[in-house]
Amino acid sequence: MHAKEKKVTDREQYTPGPASGAQVLKDGDKWTLVLIRELRHSPEKVWRALTDPAQLREWAPFDSDGSLGTVGTTAKLTTVGAPTPRVTETTVTRADAPNALEYNWGGFDMRWELEALGDGTRLTLWINIDRRFISMGAAGWHICFDVLDRLLAGQPIGRTVGPEAIKFGGWQRLNAEYAKQFGIEKPNLSPKAAQERTDQ
Repeated sequence: MHAKEKKVTDREQYTPGPASGAQVLKDGDKWTLVLIRELRHSPEKVWRALTDPAQLREWAPFDSDGSLGTVGTTAKLTTVGAPTPRVTETTVTRADAPNALEYNWGGFDMRWELEALGDGTRLTLWINIDRRFISMGAAGWHICFDVLDRLLAGQPIGRTVGPEAIKFGGWQRLNAEYAKQFGIEKPNLSPKAAQERTDQ
């Protein structure tokens, strides 16, 4: 009980920093969101957090029913917080531990690259997102990466994704900041409508 109380307190104290480390690559109608985050942890440690189902449950916007650490592995990914259960099957198409990981989540091609940076890791995520929702995606992943960094530091604040993230004040600000950086209009959706739109 005491640990749970601490987690709530830690989350209450958490405020995401300004929008940064994101860019959009535009190829006609196909837009790719590129997110770069420097983490204070080794590539091996970050790799485990990206591939181990128990760790994914602590920070990622989906649950996996199997490890994502081996090429050819098939796993079911369940989107967290979707109004209706959303499960997609994925096959890991690249798994070069602890450097590169590729798979598809719910129609989004995802590519992770991990690069040693001093004692830490430069983590890069490429993900193709419908351009109407690309600033929302950037805001969501920004918060996921903050949660991941604290999890790996042994100071977990609990996963904040889906409707829970959208209701969070920091998400609204980040969505607006990323939209401005990307030169697009901010989707002006209520939290409920935003969640329904991103789950289609």
